[in-house]
Amino acid sequence: MRQHDSHPAGLRRAETWKPETRPPAGTAYRGLAILALLLALVVVSLGAYVRLSDAGLGCPDWPGCYGKLVGVPEQAHEVSHAEASFGKPVEAPKAWKEMIHRYAAGTLGLCILALAITAWRRRARRRPWLELALLGVVMGQALLGMLTVTRLLKPVIVTSHLLGGMTTLALLALLVLREGRPPRPAVFPAGLKILAVLATAAVLGQIALGGWVSSNYAATICADFPTCQGSFSPDTDFHHAFTLDRELGSTASGELLPAAALTAIHWTHRLFACVVLTLAGLFSLCLLRRDGGRRHGLALLTALALQIGLGIANVLLQLPLPLAVAHNTGAALLLCAVLAATRHVLNGEKAPHRHAMAGFPRRFQAIR
Repeated sequence: MRQHDSHPAGLRRAETWKPETRPPAGTAYRGLAILALLLALVVVSLGAYVRLSDAGLGCPDWPGCYGKLVGVPEQAHEVSHAEASFGKPVEAPKAWKEMIHRYAAGTLGLCILALAITAWRRRARRRPWLELALLGVVMGQALLGMLTVTRLLKPVIVTSHLLGGMTTLALLALLVLREGRPPRPAVFPAGLKILAVLATAAVLGQIALGGWVSSNYAATICADFPTCQGSFSPDTDFHHAFTLDRELGSTASGELLPAAALTAIHWTHRLFACVVLTLAGLFSLCLLRRDGGRRHGLALLTALALQIGLGIANVLLQLPLPLAVAHNTGAALLLCAVLAATRHVLNGEKAPHRHAMAGFPRRFQAIR
């Protein structure tokens, strides 16, 4: 009689598992997705640089600059004509900053359009929902970019524009992760998956708060750390601080926004950073203790430490431009790190309940 193999077929497949040798959608498609992801990171950083260097209104019109789609007015006759037409002095350095940001964003939009078209042509193989969502976000970003100029940097529009950029970056990161080689299956408990979702939500909330701080120019209202204005309970005005429908520097009724409102914005962002540090830090430490999550845990912990350090440095050094831009870039990197780690954990296998497996042979437990 033929002797049967002592190992079930499922276990043999698990033991001989090897990653795929090529991405699911092709090398060229994945290369374009990676290029778009890197370009999105550049666009987010450029947007922060434009905003923090006070160049957000360097061009009074959209999508061109003083009526020019290519370049900005620099010659004497161009400057005089632009100032007569728009009633605003031409500041070429600020205008160039804004236009470079727009050119980069436009190039990113073309890359995403190419990804969407390619995915749509291959829709019989895979539904292109992620690519179509990206395309929709980019179209919304173009509208917000126009409103940012026409509504004179209204805080809710500027913050929405920043969040749109981060959403674009996040979707591209998920797209690149999806098109990469599938990781070796790992087992994660349900509690870690809940912690992953909470950490991701906390990072997203902190980015929204950071955008509100930046769009209201509230970053320098507290010049000390860990206190704010020498106190752990500074004078705050939360009512006016988080009123969304108002102009920059004004309350909803048109009065000058009080300093206590700016303090409330800054202090809320700083306090919520403690929540992010707790949840994301605990999540990264839990990953470091597991064989299947050490790489993601290290990346997340590094991004978190960098971002906290940059935040403290910006307070103590009173927001130098390079550090302020780096803080925005660090937020983007932290978002990518926590998304990658969360996706890895949520796609992992469910950890078996030890009592439910009692009495089963060891090889069947390995399969489960």
